[in-house]
Amino acid sequence: MSLLTILGIAVALAMDAFAVSIAVGISLKKISARQTFRLSWHFGLFQAMMPIIGWWLGSAIRVIVENYAHWIAFGLLAAVGSNMLREALQFDHESDEPRKDSTKGFTMVMLSVATSIDALAVGFSMSMLHISIITPAIIIGIVAAAFTITGMHLGKKVSAFKRLSTWAELLGGLVLWGIGLNILYEHGVF
Repeated sequence: MSLLTILGIAVALAMDAFAVSIAVGISLKKISARQTFRLSWHFGLFQAMMPIIGWWLGSAIRVIVENYAHWIAFGLLAAVGSNMLREALQFDHESDEPRKDSTKGFTMVMLSVATSIDALAVGFSMSMLHISIITPAIIIGIVAAAFTITGMHLGKKVSAFKRLSTWAELLGGLVLWGIGLNILYEHGVF
């Protein structure tokens, strides 16, 4: 898998974290270095861990499904991409309710899991395709952390443009679909 493809996957996976961090940035009155570190660290860590867990699970059953691995990878990426598209289109842009600090406690852990669950499917897909997971996991984690930092501060600065998170999620969903179709193409389906 090329570095460009890994970066494409990392950026697509980071879109959920980016969208959530924009929302967090919009809802916070001030963004401290501590809040930025907490959220970016957790989002990046979870985004890096989930593909490894998915890859490990995929390795356990790879022999059973090896002849259909490219279809499974496509299906998972298409499902994750479709889910991102659906969530982007259902996002409530009009809610201006103040929120509590989402960079602490159980809320932060739940956001970390929610924004990284897609990476589990990507890791599973990579396992099916016999792709080493360490480098992609590191890149995915770093990109997610960087997008979280950027999103928090962007959200704070441009709180009037709440629809940006929707566009980010839409783009992420389309990128995952594109990568899935490219996998089919590389395996001679088209």
